[in-house]
Amino acid sequence: MTMRTIIPILFSIFFLACEAKIDEADVRAEILAHGETIRNAFADGDVEAIQALHHPEVTKALGYNNLQKGREEVIEGVGQTLEGFRLEFVENDVESIYLHGDVAIEQSRFAIQGTPKEGGDSFIFRGRTMVTYIRYEESPTGWATIREVIQPFEEP
Repeated sequence: MTMRTIIPILFSIFFLACEAKIDEADVRAEILAHGETIRNAFADGDVEAIQALHHPEVTKALGYNNLQKGREEVIEGVGQTLEGFRLEFVENDVESIYLHGDVAIEQSRFAIQGTPKEGGDSFIFRGRTMVTYIRYEESPTGWATIREVIQPFEEP
């Protein structure tokens, strides 16, 4: 091979690698924006928006004895909770995002402040969550939650 052949090949490899990195950064930004959209929907008490951000086949393990299967069951639980409480994410520390094609797995530590709508003291619920998102064209963000596991914080 001559230098005339090698140089264009090297430039092509370089530009393809840069494009892959740009795409990965774009997807990470999409996932972070999707998470912000979900948190805002909870803060606004917008059950319809929350529903639109979940895949119909979603499964959520919100605790050891609280497994919800399917969007209808998840949204029923969300609706019941939001009837009695205003929820606001006061912390959200994304620890990692793993990308593989049209799947993203986000692991985060979070804190939610709950305020009873009928009066009473607010509380803070802390935990760690692992959420699996898939590309879903029916979602307003292009992504939807398909699986989620929450690990509540425990005092040491």
